[in-house]
Amino acid sequence: MDKIEKVLKRLSERERDVIKQVLTKLVTGDTKDLHIRKLKGREDIFRVRKGNIRIIYRVEKDSVFVLKIDRRREDTYKF
Repeated sequence: MDKIEKVLKRLSERERDVIKQVLTKLVTGDTKDLHIRKLKGREDIFRVRKGNIRIIYRVEKDSVFVLKIDRRREDTYKF
């Protein structure tokens, strides 16, 4: 079981639904309602903020690679 699966198991059903909606929007390219920012010092890594949840991802060509999903904490952006 990888780290993302472990995090998803700890989240509530509502939070998992929110993450599913966000990931669907990222894949389809409908990002106008999402709070997306590029991470400092990185040209290819972004984060989506949805309430207390952070989704850190990278885009390569037509693919979205999720690097981390976590609640916002002091070490959320360390990976």
